Amino acid sequence: MTDSRPIDSVVLVKQVPDTHHITGDAMTRDGTMNRSALPAIFNPEDLNALEMAVQIRERHGGTVSVITMGPPKAANILRESLWRGADRVVLLTDRRFAGADTLATSVVLQKAVEKIGRYDLILAGRQAIDGDTAQVGPQTAEKLGIPQITYAESILEIAGGRITARRALDSGSEIVRCQMPCLLTVVGSANMPRPPSVRRQIAGKLAATPGEYAAIRKQWPEFETDGALEEHLTAHDLRIPVWTADDIGVTADSIGLAGSPTQVHKVNFVILESTESKTIQPTPEAIAAMVAELVHEYIVG
Repeated sequence: MTDSRPIDSVVLVKQVPDTHHITGDAMTRDGTMNRSALPAIFNPEDLNALEMAVQIRERHGGTVSVITMGPPKAANILRESLWRGADRVVLLTDRRFAGADTLATSVVLQKAVEKIGRYDLILAGRQAIDGDTAQVGPQTAEKLGIPQITYAESILEIAGGRITARRALDSGSEIVRCQMPCLLTVVGSANMPRPPSVRRQIAGKLAATPGEYAAIRKQWPEFETDGALEEHLTAHDLRIPVWTADDIGVTADSIGLAGSPTQVHKVNFVILESTESKTIQPTPEAIAAMVAELVHEYIVG
């Protein structure tokens, strides 16, 4: 048996620095990340969470809303979310959010989810590659007072207001069931995220936040005023709402650095350099000798 009613999902996503391009400029003096110094990408496991939400909508109907907290340029992953199947996106941006640890972040996400209103499921990637804490999803569930399933790999059934999911474990997997609404954190092995739809990209090429209107009007002079552009975007569901701390009703002492009990004490940069190399001849004897050395040094075997 499956639920015949539609399932409304909220997906929590994050724009993260590409950790393959870390440099000495990656951290600020106060121990927070200098995001402007690194190229930004869609957090990989958040793509898995978005794909799971879209698959649920395809089976059950409903909606997929996507929320991200970040600087104005985080609107880029919201556009990508629309191209990958999201129905609605919201950008949470405010200078007062800056420097938030996982607890302060979960406070903002809690308030944003509550502002969205009705939901059956919240999905998030297991963890972000810039922090690797895996804390934001569970903390958000705790703030909302709803059950959670972490390390979700697949949805087996949604029926009778309950969800059954398979969790990925180090030693195998387990099947768990809980009442909805609930929150799931999704692992990278859950699915293969679909690429952005060309049709959706064409239809949503103008999706923008109000802060991006000036740049769009330079490219599309037929929109003579911001008002004309906003009217067009609103009519075609392409206006990306921007919510600040005031919009979601959070206090300054609960967000950003002020609301973050976790503080970075010290940052050390470790640079790995090659100090010695050895050339191995492409012969069976040389390869056998190399393997024997690696085994002797407990590097392999």
